[in-house]
Formats: sequence, C-alpha cells, structure tokens
Amino acid sequence: MADEEEYKITQLLDSGETARYISNGGPLSVFFENFEERKSQIELLKCITEAFNKNQITAFEAGTGVGKSFAYLIPSMLWALTNEEKVVISTGTINLQQQLSEKDIPMAEKIIGKKVNSILLKGRQNFICQRRLNDLSSDRDLFNTELEVLDKIVEWAKKTKTGSLSEITFEVSENLWSRVNSESDACMGLRCPFREKCFVMKMREAAQSADILIVNHHLLFADIEARMNGAGYEETAVLPAYRHIVFDEAHGIESAATSFFSESVNRFRILKQLNLLYRQRKNSIAGYFFTLQALSTGDDYTMAAGNAVSQIKNNILNLEIAALDLLHDDYTMKIDRMTASGFAPVISLLLTLGNSIMEFTGIVRRVMEDIDEDNQSEGAYWESRAILNHLESLANTCKNFSVWEEKPETVFWIVKSRISAQLENQENPFYITFTQTPLDISKLMNTGVYEPMSTVINTSATLQIQNSFDFFLKRCGITYAEKERVRTGFFASPFPYEKNVLFAVPDDIPFAQNLEFQNSVNKAVESLIRAAGGRTLVLFTSYESMKATYNATKSAIYDLGFELMKQGDDDRFRLLDRFKSDDTSVLFATDSFWQGIDVPGSSLSQVIIVKLPFTVPNDPVFSARCELIEKRGGNSFAELSIPEAIIKFRQGFGRLVRRSSDRGAVVVLDKRLCSKPYGKKFLDSIPQTKRMYTHLDEIVDEVKSLLNG
Repeated sequence: MADEEEYKITQLLDSGETARYISNGGPLSVFFENFEERKSQIELLKCITEAFNKNQITAFEAGTGVGKSFAYLIPSMLWALTNEEKVVISTGTINLQQQLSEKDIPMAEKIIGKKVNSILLKGRQNFICQRRLNDLSSDRDLFNTELEVLDKIVEWAKKTKTGSLSEITFEVSENLWSRVNSESDACMGLRCPFREKCFVMKMREAAQSADILIVNHHLLFADIEARMNGAGYEETAVLPAYRHIVFDEAHGIESAATSFFSESVNRFRILKQLNLLYRQRKNSIAGYFFTLQALSTGDDYTMAAGNAVSQIKNNILNLEIAALDLLHDDYTMKIDRMTASGFAPVISLLLTLGNSIMEFTGIVRRVMEDIDEDNQSEGAYWESRAILNHLESLANTCKNFSVWEEKPETVFWIVKSRISAQLENQENPFYITFTQTPLDISKLMNTGVYEPMSTVINTSATLQIQNSFDFFLKRCGITYAEKERVRTGFFASPFPYEKNVLFAVPDDIPFAQNLEFQNSVNKAVESLIRAAGGRTLVLFTSYESMKATYNATKSAIYDLGFELMKQGDDDRFRLLDRFKSDDTSVLFATDSFWQGIDVPGSSLSQVIIVKLPFTVPNDPVFSARCELIEKRGGNSFAELSIPEAIIKFRQGFGRLVRRSSDRGAVVVLDKRLCSKPYGKKFLDSIPQTKRMYTHLDEIVDEVKSLLNG
C-alpha cells in the first residue's frame, strides 16, 4: 500500500474552476431564482481548495451567512472523487451532521453534477447488538417496569434497517440501552451468530467504500486515540484510513478533546458494571459470574467473588464519607499543593478502592482462564470481557489520583452531585465523582492530527479574538505545526448588521456584585420582553439567576399570555421546537443554549445576555489551567479568561441573525462591557451594528420602535 501511495500522482484542483460552481452563471445560480453571488463564500471556497492542494492546516473564520458548508463540501467532494481519497467532516452537533447528510450533500451533488458516496457515521454504542438483545430477551433478568420496553425493542429490531437508536420512537432508559447496544469489548466478531445481520458491520462496510465520512468530534477523537495507541494511520481503526479532515464548528475542538480524554469514576459507574457480573437482590444472587463459574473446569471462586464485591461496596462507602467530609459545604475541589494534605485520606481510600476492584477482576479472570475454547462462544463470556475492561479502567482512574504530582498537565478533581429523587437516600442525598482532565490538548492535537494528516481545515463563525487567531492556534496546537503549512483567513458575513441589528448596554443597571443586580435584571428583562412582544432568548451564566428571573418575569407578564419556557423544563430539542413555532414565546436558558441553536425569522427577535460569560474561578479545570499559565510566567486573565469569554459571547450574539432578513436587538445587562478596559476586546469582536449605551428606558423604546415600527 505504501509503495502504491508513493507513486500515486495527486490531481490538484483548479480553484477558479471549483469556484465557478457557486458563482454567477454557475450551477448553484440555476437552482435559486433569487440567487445572489457571495464574494466571501467564493473566497473561502478558493482558500479551502488551495489548502487541499498544498497540504495546509487552516483556521478560517466565516461569519454567519457566508455559506461555509458549500465552501468546504464542494472542494472536499471534488478532491475525494478526483484523488480517490476519503475526506472526514467532523462537526460538534447532531443537527449539523444530519443537515449535511440529508440536505447539504445532496444539494452539493446537484451543483457539481456528480454522485458522491457519503455516510453519516455514529459511534457503535448508538446501534442495537442483535446478539446482546437475543441473550437479554431470553434471560429477561430486568425490573418488571422495563420488560415492556424490552419487548418493544425486540419488535423494532425485526423491522429496522439501520438499527440506530435515533430511529426509536418510544422512551428507552439509558440503563436498558447500555445492555443491548453494540460495544467493542463485548463484540464476538466472526464468532458471532448474528454477524450477517450486524448493523455496525454494515455501517463499517459502507464506510470503506465512502468518499465523505461525516462524524462528530467525539467519534473522530476515538479514532485518533486508537491510531496513536498503535493502530497507525494506514489501516482501519474506528474509522477507515483517511488523510484529510474538515473540522466544522472548530471553536469547540478543545472542549470536545478535553471531554474525550478525561476519565471519571463514581459509585454508580462502578456498581453498574459490578452488578452485571455479581449482584444480590433480597435472597437471590445473579450475574454473569455464575454462568462463567458453571462453564469453568477450575476451582469454585464463588465465595471469594462475593467477599470481594462486599469489600468494593464497603470501600465505596468509606471513600464517599471521606470525600463529603473534605468538601463540607463546597461542591467541587481539585488536588493541588494547598489541598493535598486534606486530600490525603481520600487519595488513600481511592487507592484501596482501585486495588479491591482489581482483586475482584483478577478472580473473574481466573475463572475465565479455565473455560474451554468451545464454551468461549457463550454470550456471558464476551459480556464479561467488556465488563472487566470497564472495571479495570475505573480502577486505574482511582489509582491515578495517588500519582497526581507526577502528572503536572492533568488536573485531578472531585465534584459533589445530588442524587435523583428516585434513588435518594435521606441520610446522604449526594454522590461524588472523581475526574482526571488534561489541561492542555495542544501537543496531543499536533501529534495525533496535524503531523500525520495531509489537510486539516478548521472553520467556524467564531475563531478570532479582536481580529486575531492567536488564541485558537495556541489552544488547539496549530502553533506546533510548520509555519509554512498554516493559513488563516477571515470571511465577513454578508448580513446587514449595521441596518438590522441594535446592540445595547444599559448604563443604569448596577454591577453584578451589587445586591440590587438581580432585581434590576428581573425588571429589565420584563421591560425588554414587553417591548419585543415576546420572541426573546434570555441567556444566563447562572442557573440560580435564570430561575429567579424566570419566576419574577412569569408573574409580571402573566397578562400578556406569552409562553415562557426555561431550560430544564423539557428536552432541549422539544423546547427549541416550541420556541421556533410560537412567535411570541420567551426562552430562558444557560450554558448549552449559547451556541448551536438556529432560530431564523421573527420567533427570535431579541437576545438578552445577562452577564459576560466568564468561567467561574472555582471551576477546577479552569483554575488549574490558569495556574499553569501563571507558572509559565503568563497572565491567565488576559490569556485565558478574556478569550474564552469572548468566544462564548460571540456565540451568544450570533443566535440573533440567522438569515439576511432577520432583524432585532442584542441587549447586554452587564455594563463592564463599556466600563472596563477589556470591554473593547468584546466590542471589537462582534460585527458593526447600531450601538447604544444609555438608560434602560431609552433602550426599551428603541427596541419597541425597531421591532414594531
């Protein structure tokens, strides 16, 4: 294969010819009666084409409305077809994946006049495993409340063509789905009696012949991790081999990679795996261990296993008591030089817990060693392999806490969470999660992505801070790449922000630390919602503040009949659907609604940003990153706090205008924007609009005039 690639001649794309597809007189103009050529889209497409030709790593910011999907899809598709090389397109959201697969790629095929073999790939845990479903439905060892759902899954599995969870129209608990979905460690491969019907195998076969692979960031990092850990870049790992990546929504790469490479352990994660192998309910005991013991020709380890399980549960209890005692009234804490002495008992108990888990897995593995090869095709054998791998991974995370000082670029931290009402124990309504998180993914990105890949396109509507890409390039590791390979570019939005958008900051609302701030926010939000006739998204940085304003506003504008919704009252997607369909509704939201939501038209005519979205200083990962910067002689507020907040602020601002005819107001109730020196960085990072910094009542009148005039 290497020899073939060495002599293979790459066919370069003509950037002018490629741009013709979306220019005046080109194929795209034929499909739209009111077609308007977008110069910024054409320039972006040319730059992406050149990036493929020259093996570049890019950071391209494309404002809302540029049409970046076609700008990267057309070169990607033409490159894949011309050179018979796969291109991976990685996105941050399911919505964008589906839009690309169902809408944008079929349209791009019409534009270039060529059929492209594309596939939307999901992680295998999204698919039903026929073997596991068959075993579980035969055993039916579930709570009575889930038997009915299990029967529904069995019937659905007989008819489904994809086997994907997204196809299921009824509610399936996470616990039940985890028992019947596809899992690599539990996969029997060629031994599986259901291999001919395997949905994961069908997906992988389709991926082998595909030109364009559409994935999410998490799945891509799973593939990158496998390749870095020995799978290499020439063969299939999680995905088929590829050398070209397009990261859409690239502003989320650092967060996605950090999340993927973090490891967590808590009581529920341990007990979930443990109970599958060995569980006791009232007077009965059950689990895969007993099947393994029956298949084994060796000694009986039942008593040893039972003792080991009891020891694990006792160790979990002792650990949680110590961690709760350490936290006291706090909800989160990280290990550092200041807290190390207080953490000592917790670390010791984590090590004890990790050792007890390994002792139990050792017992189970000894039983499995004495199972004849003929009996190794039993489902219990393969299920147990998967469970043991999970348990040993959790044990390793426990043990890693004891060597935290040897891992200066990893933060070890704990968080206290409230147990759900159904499981709550009145004596202890909380549980503790222990997590290790990488502080810097830049070197990992360089080693795993930029060095081995030929082309890496990073594009998003928000990559710059005050017209500079430095923050993104540094955090995502592009600064480690050869300078001649790196290219940046800004492609302005064609939308008329100066004419259609009012950006306002009231100067008569107190600063956030003032005791009157919350009351002032409540009154301001009520007045602005009345002025806009509803149709408002209110973005908060605090769940408590959101609830307080929601409750105050609901009573104050009850007479108007607007539907008020708040995050947490319903599923995120259902909330958005209701908000889109009712053009007088108001949505109160926090973190996840600052980005990735698309509500064009009059349903969203006003965005209220209550506070600048600075990360709270006691966030353990954030504070550890700040400390790392300070140790290196940097300024963490300037290098991390402000840039992160600006990116999120820009995302929040970007919720308002989703098409050229949209008009409305963005009102920020945090006057630091106009009174602090760093405020200019925020203001310089958003498009030019009509701007007001004056009393709230004048802003309310202007909003009313803009939206109802």
